[in-house]
Amino acid sequence: MSHDTAASETNEESLTMYADYVCPFCYLGEASLEQYRENRDEPLAVEWQPFDLRGGQRGPDGDIDSTVDNGKDEEYYAQARENVERLQEEYDVEMSLSIATDVDSKNAQQAALYVRDEHPEQFEGFHERVFDALWQDERDIGDPDVLADIATEVGIDADDVRAAIDDDEREAALEERFTEAKQVGITGVPTFAYEGYAARGAVPPEHLQRLVEG
Repeated sequence: MSHDTAASETNEESLTMYADYVCPFCYLGEASLEQYRENRDEPLAVEWQPFDLRGGQRGPDGDIDSTVDNGKDEEYYAQARENVERLQEEYDVEMSLSIATDVDSKNAQQAALYVRDEHPEQFEGFHERVFDALWQDERDIGDPDVLADIATEVGIDADDVRAAIDDDEREAALEERFTEAKQVGITGVPTFAYEGYAARGAVPPEHLQRLVEG
């Protein structure tokens, strides 16, 4: 699974994907997207945009308050697990977890924005490893130590990533991205947007083909 840099730097077509690392359907959506891209004749650049899936549960301190009702009961999560397992088989994706309700992705998204801004050539590898760390290795991607390890793996200084996570200005920039996503009508992830049209959910490759080519 991979992402290219913004298409403004190339002549490629560009698809925007709104996603949150803690969303299992975003991980599956990435797999579907990669299958579509591999079967295209022409390159397709993809720009990741962050989304705060659990923003409604954040308290004044910015941390997730698990006591806040998010409207999702055990029946919802049971159905979600079934859907994840079905899509795993459909897209041939290995996942150790099906749901990750106790992980906060905010630090991971803030670190990812830093990498994309300052180390664009390493962003693809960092982005992929963050997803894999959670969904394959069951690591807490909210932990700065985990993110520092991932940074080291792709050749980025771990202390720089730790500093980016603690940077108030970078946090404000991330919050602005979250707000912008809501302002353009993104209510859930993954959402794929292309030239004024959108598809929501871990849709199959043929749906992405229709979105872009149809």
